[in-house]
Amino acid sequence: MKSIALGFAALLLGTAASHAAEAWKEAEVGGAKIYTDAKGMTLYTFDKDEKGKSNCYDKCAANWPPLKAEAGAKAHDEWTVIDRTDGTKMWAYDGKPVYTFVKDKKAGDTTGEGVAGAWHVVKAD
Repeated sequence: MKSIALGFAALLLGTAASHAAEAWKEAEVGGAKIYTDAKGMTLYTFDKDEKGKSNCYDKCAANWPPLKAEAGAKAHDEWTVIDRTDGTKMWAYDGKPVYTFVKDKKAGDTTGEGVAGAWHVVKAD
């Protein structure tokens, strides 16, 4: 029975790690290494956010969907999980919440870079 419990614990640990690894990935766009979500959509940070706190809700979040963190997701290297005021969880890179942009239509699009002087692609290097 003990070995079954240990095997199950190992499975759970592997699952938590895979949630992190599946949430984002590195990509190369125009010679720069950036982070994308699992579908290859570019990730952005917002200058009006604070470290560990999102300030993008309602209309902002409709245009800049937060990169949601699955239940049980755990921090991994520079990536952390933060709580939103609406009760959901999202990923943050180096403390900054990350988002996709609704006007990016395909993997590799970076149309959100520089929008309102406040949105920036998350660089991987």
